[in-house]
Amino acid sequence: MEISRIDRINDPCTQAACCDVVTVPARQGLEAVDILRRGTAEAVGPVLHDDGGGTLGFLVPPGTAAAWDVPGSTCTGTDGRGMTLAPEPPVEGSDWLLPPGEAELATDPAVLRQALGEAARMIKAADSCR
Repeated sequence: MEISRIDRINDPCTQAACCDVVTVPARQGLEAVDILRRGTAEAVGPVLHDDGGGTLGFLVPPGTAAAWDVPGSTCTGTDGRGMTLAPEPPVEGSDWLLPPGEAELATDPAVLRQALGEAARMIKAADSCR
């Protein structure tokens, strides 16, 4: 999935701003969304899914890709190409799991990192019980 960002690296992702995108396998991503939504704060921003159901993409603040190092995921920097969040999915073959407007800010990368780690541990534990 390719998402673009604005040139202002420190701006949060908002309706008029752009973001980097962290892409994860759908199973881990769905667990992470559940973990984030169970938290006390509104911790999850807009989330994309591909129509094939293989991946989820979490929108994170621009500049996140430069330091992203979570195994099993990728963070795509957007090189300042600019994209406006709209109700329509920004990438052909994708759709919003959590659209802009329902999730107003980008997901905090530190919070996402923790949720993805917890999700991976939960999946590993569940798979070991089979």
